[in-house]
Amino acid sequence: MYTIGRLSDLTGLPVKTIRFYSDTGVLPERERTAAGYRLYEDEDRVRLEAIRALREIGVDLATIKALGDRNLREVLALHLRTVETQIKSLQRTRTVLRAILDHDDPTDEDLHRLNALGRMGAAEVAALVEDFVDDVTAGNQAAREWMRCLRAAMVPDLPDEPTVAQLDAWLELTALLSDDDFRARLRDQSAAFWSQSDDLNPTTWQAANARIMEYALAALDAGIPPDSPAAAPVLEQILTTLAETYHVPLDAAFRKGMRDNYDQHDQRAERYWELIATIQDAPWPPRRPWRTAGSAPRSATTITQRGDRLTGRIC
Repeated sequence: MYTIGRLSDLTGLPVKTIRFYSDTGVLPERERTAAGYRLYEDEDRVRLEAIRALREIGVDLATIKALGDRNLREVLALHLRTVETQIKSLQRTRTVLRAILDHDDPTDEDLHRLNALGRMGAAEVAALVEDFVDDVTAGNQAAREWMRCLRAAMVPDLPDEPTVAQLDAWLELTALLSDDDFRARLRDQSAAFWSQSDDLNPTTWQAANARIMEYALAALDAGIPPDSPAAAPVLEQILTTLAETYHVPLDAAFRKGMRDNYDQHDQRAERYWELIATIQDAPWPPRRPWRTAGSAPRSATTITQRGDRLTGRIC
């Protein structure tokens, strides 16, 4: 057993520091002598050495205390993730500062960008997406599972050296995720589809969606103009596939429903994926149709009616 003075001699840490660690619970004391002096063991000396090392690399006391009896590897791995997050945050800040200093006269917009980036890192955006999914799916388990499949794509990683355009896209993305009107529109627009999801066979639905993509992409590859007469047969293939999948007749009511789905589609959904493409430095528009959660009609076709003639625009 060691007295606090002896422990100080062995570790090179001041008695005052050791006492502070004990009082705050970072180095819990084991027992005291009859006279009230603290006593420590070899295990405490080892832990104290670890505390000092962790403090020297920047781990705060609250984190060290919360680690409890975790082994050193876990402690260091956690700290590495913390440091990497801090580095990315500093790199984002550096990019913005460089951009601001390139201006002869920095603006309030520059300061807003700098302040917003300090509040919305990767962890904050991930939490925001989780809240967004909960809100938009409104308790529908099928819709939630669908959006969870998209979740990895919905939370893009900023590059280590982001451009100003990528940073602005990141901020616009967080604003879109926080927009109550956007959430409500997506929830309302998808409600009818997800309300009948229990009646749809997932395998059949996925196969139908794949066929729709094939029809649309084949038309694109063939260079068929979306508003030309040559596009009509392609649209008819798509509508037939959808009607068969939903087990409904391909009649005027079904065509009108498909058209209404498109007319009510919120264009901010497409903007969301465009922002992700900017952040990931990916081409836009992508080679394949890219949309948020919703029904296959909106992800494959745009339907309009001119007089009595139904025409389709393939996205």
